[in-house]
Amino acid sequence: MRSTNFVSFLTVQGFFIGFVFALLKAQSAGDLLVYTLLITAFFYLFSHFTISFFIRYSPLKQEYFPKVRHEGDLDYYANEIAKREKVIDSSQDFLEALDRKYKSKSKTRTRKSA
Repeated sequence: MRSTNFVSFLTVQGFFIGFVFALLKAQSAGDLLVYTLLITAFFYLFSHFTISFFIRYSPLKQEYFPKVRHEGDLDYYANEIAKREKVIDSSQDFLEALDRKYKSKSKTRTRKSA
């Protein structure tokens, strides 16, 4: 999960938790607003605190991605797909030719029998 998504997620959670707490405890509209804002701000700051410790103390490894080999594989697969499309197109042309041939024969048979 990206850090910005984590901050957004915890801030929204803080808002709803603060709102529910404010509905249960607040005596006036001002108290409702203050409780909601304070708890939302707490969750916002807590999310940044958590992310900063995660980034500082977790060993983030930069992984090697074999780009050249990956691109070679993709080129191979693209060529294989192109070959198979040619085979399918030739098969389709052959089947359409057979279909036209047999349709024309059936038309001549129906004309002769009529």
